[in-house]
Amino acid sequence: MNTIQVVIEEDLLRSADRVARRLKVNRSALIRDALRGHLQRLRTADLERRERDAYERTPDDPAEFAPWDGVAAWPAK
Repeated sequence: MNTIQVVIEEDLLRSADRVARRLKVNRSALIRDALRGHLQRLRTADLERRERDAYERTPDDPAEFAPWDGVAAWPAK
């Protein structure tokens, strides 16, 4: 593990310290967990954007799924 310095607003630091005490973790653990969560959300958003872009470049062909229409449909009453 590395030790770093981070500049942070006083009110944000106080809030982080309150949450860390409530969760019974130290400040570093709270910040590490928050950073991991943020990076995961960014990665997920990027993957979703890339998938959306791919579908926009190559949209589904409705005829490809037509044979499944009868199988996937709810039965008529």
